[in-house]
Amino acid sequence: MDARISSGRRAADAIVERLELRIVSGELPDRTALPPERVLMAEFGASRTVIREAITALSSRGLIENRPRYRPIVRKPGFDAALGALGGIVGHLLGEAEGVKALFDSRIFLERALVREAAMHARRADIQALREALAANEAAIPDSARFYATDVAFHAVLYEIPRNPIMPAIHRAYVAWLAVHWHRMLRSPERNRVNYQSHRTILEAILERDPDAAEAALASHLNAAWEYVRVTFEPAPERTEAGQP
Repeated sequence: MDARISSGRRAADAIVERLELRIVSGELPDRTALPPERVLMAEFGASRTVIREAITALSSRGLIENRPRYRPIVRKPGFDAALGALGGIVGHLLGEAEGVKALFDSRIFLERALVREAAMHARRADIQALREALAANEAAIPDSARFYATDVAFHAVLYEIPRNPIMPAIHRAYVAWLAVHWHRMLRSPERNRVNYQSHRTILEAILERDPDAAEAALASHLNAAWEYVRVTFEPAPERTEAGQP
């Protein structure tokens, strides 16, 4: 069948529809490169401008990963792809403290439910994963970069416990969206130890099968963390003419 697009339809939309069907069906396998622009131009009888418009539309839908100077990579629809497609929009919303606070509050709301779930229903393997993540977190206290990675990993375990594939994808999205503010936070081994102790308190409540205590510990931990995120929006303190605060 001729793949060329009828002049009766908007060319880019029709190309997006055809390529989307190929991605969903697996004809264009996940994580493989999209055919070169010249191949798509010949196949659909379209200009380079139209092909690029279609590629941009596929990228906005999370169906391809479009990077400068590289061939676009196919992304089969999934929770990561769906949340990844929101990245550009969320990025605009995070330019002000109010946007970050709204996102951070949604994370607190969700993780409060997750630690309650963990306290009531965590399995032996879940407990072991939390213990291992906490041990790695403690070992990384002197190294703030490594501590950040183990901090993320500890919270990631909580998102795995419900056995719902959208939860880990949501966690990865939170990490990606908030990363710029995490990296602006002041870090020190002393602050790392405080965070480690918060993680330990959360795990102890889970081990005690006490959902109320687990939720309270989690809320206290993340509310304190917000105070460190919040200061990343504050302007530098003004100084007098003599250079004094």
